[in-house]
Amino acid sequence: MWIKTPSYHGNGVKRVFNMLTFVSRLSCYKAKLIQEGNPDVVIAASTYPLDIYPSHQIAKSAKALLIFEVHDLWPLSPIELGDMSPWHPFILLMQRAENFAYSTSDLVVSMLPKTIEHMQKHGLETYKFNYIPNGINIAEWEGNNSAMPQQHTEILMELRRKGHFIVGYAGSHGVSNALHILIEAASFLQTKAVTLVLVGQGPEKESLQQKAFHAGLKNIIFLPPVPKSSIPALLASMDAVFIGWQKKPIYRFGVSPNKLMDYMMAAKPVIHAVDAGNDMVAESGCGISIPPEHPEAIAKAVIQLMNMTPEEREIMGLKGKEHVLTYHDYTVLARQFLDVMEARDGAST
Repeated sequence: MWIKTPSYHGNGVKRVFNMLTFVSRLSCYKAKLIQEGNPDVVIAASTYPLDIYPSHQIAKSAKALLIFEVHDLWPLSPIELGDMSPWHPFILLMQRAENFAYSTSDLVVSMLPKTIEHMQKHGLETYKFNYIPNGINIAEWEGNNSAMPQQHTEILMELRRKGHFIVGYAGSHGVSNALHILIEAASFLQTKAVTLVLVGQGPEKESLQQKAFHAGLKNIIFLPPVPKSSIPALLASMDAVFIGWQKKPIYRFGVSPNKLMDYMMAAKPVIHAVDAGNDMVAESGCGISIPPEHPEAIAKAVIQLMNMTPEEREIMGLKGKEHVLTYHDYTVLARQFLDVMEARDGAST
């Protein structure tokens, strides 16, 4: 069943209205969901915690197992990333929902590895906690063989013809992606045969383009987003890829970005600018991890990868693909999720 909600852009009042509409309408459909689905398990899995209320109602009425799946820590994320006051009415509403989720759920599954202490402070009993990371549909990714748009193909082929080392970024151009630091790193690479190619769209794209223009940088190219089916072809045309984060305390709990999964599946060396509770690039050995918000470190990592042989970069990139296949394939993670539920059922009988 799909529930229609109002559209919104950004993080303003319309997004709050969207959240409240979904929660209220889900509550209205409670009886229908139980009648048609007769669930054994109810999983509350959205970014914000308000959906725990109708999920709890449905699970209680259906005598089903209730699992709260955490993608991001709310309301801590808008507090630490958005500088919202802990005493803002919206934050207090979210905090009450988070506390309710930890105290009433039968199990809590976190995509972030270092969250248990935070959750315990808000009512979670330790035995309920389970860490299951984010993942990727391997069959879907490997089945995507669509060519890139002509514009992208021509530009990347020309860079290759000129012998440029191509460092790519594919994804949203937002504040949290720290792309302004990547732009600053380009100034340290102007004497090298390096081009940074940023593919995607987002609220910061125009300001990033202006920043590059005013700095007189000729080694950065901005391209439109490509269809998801073209991501494998796009990443295959890169020599290395970049992903960066802001230097924010919220990441002490860990990170689990979809973009990084794609990078690793493409078997490309990754430059990872991060200070977090986990680091898949360092764990797998598939690239170079550097401190966040450090443009000179990005430039040094690019030069280090340039100085490697193609074979050395290939070996490095393949470590990332092997890591994803072993630990982040949805079929592997689904088995882990089922094991968690079966263990809980076994303990309660």
